[in-house]
Amino acid sequence: MLRVNEKLVLALPKGRILKEVMPLVRACGIEPEAGFDTPDDRRLRFSTNLPELDIIRVRSFDVATFVAFGAAHLGVAGNDVLMEFDYPEIYAPVDLGIGPCRLVVAEPEDMVDSDDPSTWSSVRVATKYPALTKSHFAGRGVQAECIKLNGAMELAPQLGLCRRIVDLVSTGDTLKANGLVEVEQIAAITSRLVVNRAAWKTRPDEIGHWISKFREAVDGNAA
Repeated sequence: MLRVNEKLVLALPKGRILKEVMPLVRACGIEPEAGFDTPDDRRLRFSTNLPELDIIRVRSFDVATFVAFGAAHLGVAGNDVLMEFDYPEIYAPVDLGIGPCRLVVAEPEDMVDSDDPSTWSSVRVATKYPALTKSHFAGRGVQAECIKLNGAMELAPQLGLCRRIVDLVSTGDTLKANGLVEVEQIAAITSRLVVNRAAWKTRPDEIGHWISKFREAVDGNAA
């Protein structure tokens, strides 16, 4: 439950996006305590130079959940995660323009010449995004059977689990190395600043301040 006088909590995703977002975080005037940048520090919650704000580090998929349920007031999440969970409690006011990639359908390269995605009536795919995948294909009138995997999607066609996958692609090198070819793009992906709607209503000045600061940081980064 959100409490008006509690510290604000900013949820950041671990991994590659964390490295990309930190220049924006620091441009907003937020400096985490020293242990935040230490790989051996296993803590997940950190204080900052601002007594009213803490940072937590969580898995990228969990950022949306922490924000939606009010455990964090703000966060950074890819729109792939936002579309997958589609939490009504989350508002995403700022596209941070970081972590650009795309969500695609891919299949073995030896299938491409004889396959036409426009003729599909049903597909079986391995993906980390079952809800988003089913929604995408339903919009095309295609029935999708989704096998939920959290990683190593590219192995699924090799080992006969399914013939196609839906996954995030940046350079395409991993697909190519595993004999797969992109045949359809579902969505372009970037990371967004997300806020808890209830927090914005109960603490509009504070939340509004950080929305403005992140917008300024993005504009300054683009300049």
